[in-house]
Amino acid sequence: MFDYTPLYRSSVGFDRLFRMLDEAAAVEPTTYPPYNIERVGDDEYRITIAIAGFGPQDVNIEAKGNTLTVSGKKADKHQSGEVLHQGIAARGFERRFQLADHVEVKGADMDNGLLHIALKREVPEALKPRQIPIGKGVTLKAIDTSKAA
Repeated sequence: MFDYTPLYRSSVGFDRLFRMLDEAAAVEPTTYPPYNIERVGDDEYRITIAIAGFGPQDVNIEAKGNTLTVSGKKADKHQSGEVLHQGIAARGFERRFQLADHVEVKGADMDNGLLHIALKREVPEALKPRQIPIGKGVTLKAIDTSKAA
């Protein structure tokens, strides 16, 4: 565990980052279900989660704030025969992903036991950098504060 107190004294607005680091350090890593995170374009990403045996009705995907939560719970099915070996995991799961600012979930699809979640980073025009042209003869009138009253 790391103490971020000295950083709090010299930084402003990074409390969310420190909270995320604390949460990441406190959570025990799980390996079920396995997943991949891919960059498929400049601002496009895809999360692929291996959820063999789960159907669309068994999986819940929720985006709240900057957190994407994928959870699954199989309905209880009674086997008609005796299971001699069960190597296919059927336990419930929950995976959380922290999304960067302006990353939105665009959709999800299931194919051959894989859940694909499409993400896209869409920065609003007001926050994108823009070039300011330098013109000739443009002057700004000085504000006379002595007449204000």
